[in-house]
Amino acid sequence: MLQPSFTDVFSLLFLCWVLVPMAESAIGVNWGTLSSHRLKPSTVVDLLRDNRISKVKLFEADPDVLKALMGSGIQVMVGIPNEMLSLLGSSSVAADYWVRQNVSAYITKGGADIRYVAVGNEPFLTSYNGQFVNLVMPAVTNIQQSLVKANLAGYVKIVVPCNADAYESSGGLPSQGAFRSELTQIMTQLVQFLNSNGSPFVVNIYPFLSLYDNGDFPQDYAFFQGTSHAVTDGSNVYTNAFDGNYDTLVAALGKLGYNQMPIVIGEIGWPSDGAVGANITAARVFNQGLVYHIASNKGTPLRPNAPPMDVYLFGLLDEGAKSTLPGNFERHWGIFSFDGQAKYSLNLGLGNKELRNARNVEYLPSRWCVAKPSSDLTNVVNHMKIACSVADCTTLNYGGSCNEIGEKGNISYAFNSYYQLRMQDSQSCEFDGLGMVTFLDPSVGDCHFLVGVIDKGLNSSASQTTYQWRVLVLFLTLHWIFLLSM
Repeated sequence: MLQPSFTDVFSLLFLCWVLVPMAESAIGVNWGTLSSHRLKPSTVVDLLRDNRISKVKLFEADPDVLKALMGSGIQVMVGIPNEMLSLLGSSSVAADYWVRQNVSAYITKGGADIRYVAVGNEPFLTSYNGQFVNLVMPAVTNIQQSLVKANLAGYVKIVVPCNADAYESSGGLPSQGAFRSELTQIMTQLVQFLNSNGSPFVVNIYPFLSLYDNGDFPQDYAFFQGTSHAVTDGSNVYTNAFDGNYDTLVAALGKLGYNQMPIVIGEIGWPSDGAVGANITAARVFNQGLVYHIASNKGTPLRPNAPPMDVYLFGLLDEGAKSTLPGNFERHWGIFSFDGQAKYSLNLGLGNKELRNARNVEYLPSRWCVAKPSSDLTNVVNHMKIACSVADCTTLNYGGSCNEIGEKGNISYAFNSYYQLRMQDSQSCEFDGLGMVTFLDPSVGDCHFLVGVIDKGLNSSASQTTYQWRVLVLFLTLHWIFLLSM
């Protein structure tokens, strides 16, 4: 398992960094809300402010989140899900309604400082098989027109976050970067729009996924501490995957005639659990190395002394309800755990030398559900399946922090995860007499048995359903408006 360590050279770089004024690039965060234990939005906003994080990216226009951000001074990028692109691109009335409800309603004196609307999220991803490709520009056009009508187009800019798989390079050389051939037309239209409206190109870059998906990918090349597998591209030498990937995009933009297009990193990070190579040490080393790299203002070989406009770390908090289809690590990207507690020491270069934990988090009582020591656990498999089908058990899998706690430990972990998800309801620890409540913390080493929070918001089992209904009502309302406009 990858266990990088800090070197004396890295420490020297840090000393130089803290003595030199920060570059203009800002470090922001992605605030995802797919959590089984969701903090109050106001608690999260306080967490952002305590850590001097001034930019946040949202994946949807959650009204409770946007309300909490009002008056905070935090700049916001609010997202439109891919599933809404068809409707918003088909009806200008629906686009007007979306802008009115999710942008105009919050941009008031003392309101939310919404700077970007992200139309779709990685809509050109290869795994979507072109499902959203032809829906992007109509939605972009209608939302832009709606912003113009609302007199917001000069302040709120439209972007389309793209995955790095939107471009490729011949022989792996960054200078040969080009957008995928099937995307050339749509990318030309998109980049022309972005350029004419003063918007940056937003890209998500994940060196971890390159390492995870390719057993031959050099581990040290994924980080920022030097490598024995440097990539030589003419006179340019690349010592880390981020620079190589970034310059591949720079070259692709150049081939469309936009060499100076501003670039924002919409997502980048390293998970701390759920897979081999996903651990606390690796996450800390990668994220800290990234911050230092951006702050150095060195840029990349194709854009020297010109780092990205902004960099949004992925993510702020762990999201225990995310899909694990890409991998179990998907629920462990946060620099903070679900309850707003820092997982590791990290200097974001924003004024604090370390992360500050969330304040005034109200936890459930300190009690856990575990397997009874004397029970016959022969028939426990179905109970574990039921528990882990709704609660997060990803740390139990290979490469996870709880993978080596033994069979009974695995059972107890699953039982407790379900018990906490159900707000410690006594019946949720029954499991046909196999479970029992204990007041002794069963955590073992790095395997932490959680205690749920009281002040969780929309993502309790009941309130998550409420939020899903709210989204459904919005869809139906937009559809009704669309039909009336025909």
